[in-house]
Amino acid sequence: MNNCLVFDIWGEYGHFKKFYTTSSPLSFSFPSRTAVIGIVAAILGIDKREYIKFFPKEETYIGIKIMNPIKKIRMGLNLIDTKKAKEFMSKIHGRTQINMELIKDAKFRIYFSHKNPEIYQKLKYMLERHYTTYTLCLGLSECIANYEYIDELPVKKITDKNVKISSIIPYNEELKLNFEAGLAYYKEVVPNDMNTEREVLEYIKILFEKNGKGIRCNPKECWQVGDEDYVLFL
Repeated sequence: MNNCLVFDIWGEYGHFKKFYTTSSPLSFSFPSRTAVIGIVAAILGIDKREYIKFFPKEETYIGIKIMNPIKKIRMGLNLIDTKKAKEFMSKIHGRTQINMELIKDAKFRIYFSHKNPEIYQKLKYMLERHYTTYTLCLGLSECIANYEYIDELPVKKITDKNVKISSIIPYNEELKLNFEAGLAYYKEVVPNDMNTEREVLEYIKILFEKNGKGIRCNPKECWQVGDEDYVLFL
């Protein structure tokens, strides 16, 4: 990997459902690797029933940076049975109200690279022109998103060096962390890979700083993107 594409995606609201919640859905604080693949596939126009097979882990590099402080709110939503809406939605009286957790003013920076030059170059073409095939959203179709292409930046592998990682961090017990006063550190377990049947193949622990501040650590290897950012790819 010599270069990666960098773009920001944001929206007024976002929701990335935690797998263990049902009637009162909670949200992860950021899009998982699988959610970012869905966003990229929407830009490229790959059908949601088959896009997973175009982004295997061994060929796809995805890094995620939190750009806005993570703020979560609860909102009451009315769900209706659309199967009963044969003519007019307004005539449906049976509704179920749920409390849904949403990310407010969500914004994330995506670092993306792919070993397949056709996928990489097509995405670059779309990003440069601010094109998208399908409407972008942050987790739910109701959470409409916008994006901005930042640049194509050179990437260099860094080994055994104490650096401030800009992206969220795949966490393991061997990682040497340097915690700093005044920062808010969190861990979440998120899905990181799935098959074409949308069955999750891997869950990983993610370490992140709530306000998007970098985390200083000494990973065995990371990637320097451009002149400033150090990224761990998922």
